[in-house]
Amino acid sequence: MSDLSELKPAVIGLGYVGLPLAVEMAKKYNVIGFDIDHRRVRDLQNSLDRTKEVSTAELIESVALQFSNEKKHLAECNIYIITVPTPIDKAKYPDLLPLISASKTVGNYLKAGDIVVYESTVYPGATEEVCVPILEAEANLTFNQDFFVGYSPERINPGDKEHRVGDIMKVTSGSNETIASTIDDFYASFISAGTYKASSIKVAEAAKVIENTQRDVNIALINELASLFDKLEIDTHAVLEAAATKWNFLNFVPGLVGGHCIGVDPYYLTYKAQEVGHHPELISAGRRVNDAMPKFIADKLIRTLMKSKIPLQSAKILVLGATFKENCPDLRNSKVIELVTILQGYGLDVDIFDPHISSEELQAKHDLRLSSEIKGGYNAIILAVKHSEFLDFTSSFLRSKLITDGVIFDLKNIFPLGEADLRL
Repeated sequence: MSDLSELKPAVIGLGYVGLPLAVEMAKKYNVIGFDIDHRRVRDLQNSLDRTKEVSTAELIESVALQFSNEKKHLAECNIYIITVPTPIDKAKYPDLLPLISASKTVGNYLKAGDIVVYESTVYPGATEEVCVPILEAEANLTFNQDFFVGYSPERINPGDKEHRVGDIMKVTSGSNETIASTIDDFYASFISAGTYKASSIKVAEAAKVIENTQRDVNIALINELASLFDKLEIDTHAVLEAAATKWNFLNFVPGLVGGHCIGVDPYYLTYKAQEVGHHPELISAGRRVNDAMPKFIADKLIRTLMKSKIPLQSAKILVLGATFKENCPDLRNSKVIELVTILQGYGLDVDIFDPHISSEELQAKHDLRLSSEIKGGYNAIILAVKHSEFLDFTSSFLRSKLITDGVIFDLKNIFPLGEADLRL
C-alpha cells in the first residue's frame, strides 16, 4: 500500500493522545475516530473536548473526522492507529487489558493488506509478543504476510499548547522495511515536525519508555537532595539556582511525580527487565524516591504544625490544585490525591480548590470534596499544582486566608524565597 491516497485511517481511543492525533490526521485524510465511551463520543460529536486538548473551533473545522462508538465503522478502514491507555495495576505491573481489548476489536475487522500501528506506551517487545498473536487469532490472518504492524510512540504533553502533536517529531517503525517506510511516509504527510524511522519496533518501543524513565530518575535525584537539604536546613531551590550557573547543569526541580506517563512508564521497563533476569537498580530506586514524596511533604507539614502546638484534629488545610500537572484536568495517578489522603489520615480537615476539574469527578473517582471558592481560616495552604490561575495569587492574598501563625507551603516554587514559609 505505497499510495498514501489509498489509506483510510481509524484512530482507536480518543483520549489525550488519540483525539489530537485524529484532528491533525483529518487535515490530510478522512478519519474514523472510535471510542467505546459513549459519553466521550457524544461530547466530541457536539464539538466538546473535556480534556481541553482540542478547542471547539478545531473540532468544528475537522469535517473529515467522524466520531463513532459503533464498531462496524472500522470495517471501512485499512490502517488502524491504537492509542488506548496503558496504566499499571495495584501491584504496579503493566495493565494491558485496554490494549488487548483494542487489539481484539481491530482484529475482528482486519483484512488482507491492512496495517495496525500502536502508539500506547509499552515495554520493548509487547507489540509483537502480546498484540500480534491477538490480531492473528481474531482475524485468522498471518502476520507479515496478510497484515502488518508498526509502532509509533505518542509524545503528547497534556496541557501544553506550545508543543502539540504536529510540532513534535514522530518516531516510527514497522514490521518489515516496506511497511516501515509506508508508516513513516504516512505520519510524515501530516506531522509538520517530521519523522524518525527507527530500525525496529522494539527500538521504537524502548525509545519511548526511556524518555519518561530518564526524566523520572533525574527528578528522583533532585527529590532525594530536597529530602537531604531539608535535614541540613538548606533551601533546595537556592542550591539549584546556584548550581544552574554552570552551563551543563541539568535543570530539574523537586516535586510530586504522578500522571500516566512519568509516574507509570518506568514500571513497564522494570517489569520487562525483571522478566529477562535483570534487576534495574537505578530505575527502581528512582521510583521509590518519587513515590515517597507525598509522605515526605505531609510529614514536613505535620512537623511544622506540631511545632506551633496546633492540634491536628482541629487543623484546617487548603490544597490548591488536584490534577497531576498544571493547566490540565487529568486526575489520573495524581500524587496530590495521595498527599490529601495522607493528611486526612492524620486527622486534618482538607479542602481542595482546583478550577480545572469538576466536583462530580473528584467525588466519583476519589470520594473527595471540591471547594467552589477559597474560603479562609486555614492553618496551612499548600500550593500543589502550578495552574496559571494560581500564578496571579500573591502571598499577601493567601495569608489573608490563613489564621494567625498559619503557613504557606509552596511545592511549585511560585513565590520568591521568604514569601512562603515552607518549600521543597
